[in-house]
Amino acid sequence: MLVGLTGGIGSGKTTVAEMFRQLGVPVYESDEEAKKLMHSSKTVRNAIIELFGELAYTKGRLNRKLIAERVFGDKQLLAQLNQIVHPAVKDHFFDWMSVQDAPYVIQETALIFENEMQDRYDKIILVTAPKTARIKRVTDRDGVSEEEVMARIKNQLDDKSKIECSDFVIENNDLETTKKKVGRIHSELLKIFQERKI
Repeated sequence: MLVGLTGGIGSGKTTVAEMFRQLGVPVYESDEEAKKLMHSSKTVRNAIIELFGELAYTKGRLNRKLIAERVFGDKQLLAQLNQIVHPAVKDHFFDWMSVQDAPYVIQETALIFENEMQDRYDKIILVTAPKTARIKRVTDRDGVSEEEVMARIKNQLDDKSKIECSDFVIENNDLETTKKKVGRIHSELLKIFQERKI
């Protein structure tokens, strides 16, 4: 089974993904893999240079600051960047998935609903957290201002809309409670897998 794991910026998707990984579930982190592909894939790299110019890479590394500044507030440019990166990630993911041997795998990806990809998954887990906690996590982690975090949050669908379309919701306030919820969802998914096999 293919399970999607999603949530807004700063909700704690990566923390939850790690908890599933500790339970032996194969987890594919789309954002991390996208970053790797921007360096390792010649096709992706050349397309990014064509879109943003030679300054897109400095000393062989992706100039993340420049690209973030350019796409920020320019939805058309962001869409063009996504058209380069998303198909490469999709192909890479299916290659990865084909060699996994587990009742279910998780694909952690931020924009399942925004990119209308929900039909791809058997089940979807949504991670939520209070806005104040999300802002604090991202300002601490990325060293950006509160305004920048709010702008990123505004670019994503609100939790209320996502909750209606998700199979499981993890309110990630307290790590102990989150861990218990992950354990319960894991058991539930294994049960669903067993029932489908019969």
